[in-house]
Amino acid sequence: MSIDELTTTITDMYQALGDRSAFDAHLHPDLTIWESDADRLLCGLAALDALRDRRAAEATGPAPVTVAPEELHADAWDDTGLVRYVLRARHADDRPNVCFRVTDVLRRGDAGWRIVHHHAEAVR
Repeated sequence: MSIDELTTTITDMYQALGDRSAFDAHLHPDLTIWESDADRLLCGLAALDALRDRRAAEATGPAPVTVAPEELHADAWDDTGLVRYVLRARHADDRPNVCFRVTDVLRRGDAGWRIVHHHAEAVR
């Protein structure tokens, strides 16, 4: 069923976090991205890599121990899918969890489901 395939795609992607090529296999090379800490719409993997590199340079403290999607809700229409979820980063120290509201638009092609648009908004 397409709904299960969509949620599995998202879950598998975050399980690959830390392995950029495995993570990026879930992304269309020409995807568009809205992120809370980006000042504009990002287009393509090169723009995402620049954002990742900036975040890594600005990071303080240890990385989260887990980053995982929760409360996944998915819909599919033929070869187009939509997944909405909360992305939660948990830390080992006394820092609070960091959460984002996420909406991903996916298209199914020869490589399976891939994200063509990602929208993440930090939740305070």
